[in-house]
Amino acid sequence: MSKLKVGIIGGTGMVGQRFISLLENHPWFEVVSIAASEKSAGKPYFQAVEDRWKMSTPLPEGVKNIVIKNATTQVKEICDEVDFVFCAVDMKKDEIKKLEEEYAKNETPVISNNSAHRWTLDVPMLIPEINADHARVIDTQRKRLGTKNGFIAVKPNCSIQSYVPALSPLIKFGLKNVVACTYQAISGAGKTFTDWPDMLDNVIPYIGGEEEKSEQEPLKIWGSVSNGEIVKATSPIITTQCIRVPISDGHLAAVFVSFENKPSREEILELWQSYQGEPQALGLPSATKQFIKYFEEDNRPQTKLDRDIENGMGISVGRLREDNLYDYKFVCLSHNTVRGAAGGAVLMAEYLKAKGYIQPK
Repeated sequence: MSKLKVGIIGGTGMVGQRFISLLENHPWFEVVSIAASEKSAGKPYFQAVEDRWKMSTPLPEGVKNIVIKNATTQVKEICDEVDFVFCAVDMKKDEIKKLEEEYAKNETPVISNNSAHRWTLDVPMLIPEINADHARVIDTQRKRLGTKNGFIAVKPNCSIQSYVPALSPLIKFGLKNVVACTYQAISGAGKTFTDWPDMLDNVIPYIGGEEEKSEQEPLKIWGSVSNGEIVKATSPIITTQCIRVPISDGHLAAVFVSFENKPSREEILELWQSYQGEPQALGLPSATKQFIKYFEEDNRPQTKLDRDIENGMGISVGRLREDNLYDYKFVCLSHNTVRGAAGGAVLMAEYLKAKGYIQPK
């Protein structure tokens, strides 16, 4: 099978670099084009990132000499050489919306890491193990855009991808109220300790816009498709606090939950253990074998020890116990730049390819 040709829009930033790293030797996809801002355009990729490569693995040989294109002025040229693109640009929200639609209207599917289109009603926001069926709104979106192949699909915010997977198997019991406090790594801001020394020995109790996303985006994921649009769920009621902590990678969440019909602890553990989704059924390259792993130890999951479970795509849960105010409380963990960003987007692209939404041009 020949590989699909991929472009990375915003390839010099941290998430763009994670895409480059994850796609090295991917069995289905090959990076053939990289685009960034005017500042980097015209340079070979290695030169543009040589003093700011933030991955722990070396820069892949196959992309070192790709000449970076201008993400905003060379759209057609990029679209002519790729089958689809991943988008992780750092621009204003209205500029991102316009740019992603421009790529889509040039008959190029856009798998976006950005938030600009997360609330567009006919744009699916996918965690493929949970709401893969939302992909069918792409047909409606293509009619709106006037495209045959082009469309936009988005990945949800990284902050919710520890607790939403853990809560999703429990929806059958009637989720009523959810409190989630997230303790988020500095890579979520595109930073390392080298370029953010103020985070050493420090906690910042505010991340702009994060709490609104954390409270609302799960409702779209748990929503339903009606007349070609995604209608968000009306429950549960979710309240969050999002805190930046001195961790390189990994978002930890402390969760409290109440139900309409309270399950037993044993029922919850069994659902977590057995939960599977479309990626597992389809055997996708980036799919986890065990989507949710529960730790019996009182001091797990730990960010440093457990963020890389299942190559950073697994969800870790622990400390499930009854609560004095809510029915249960637990902690959960996900890798924010793998499962929560580039890896989740790659898995989404694999699913959309498997279902025929992404095809060779």
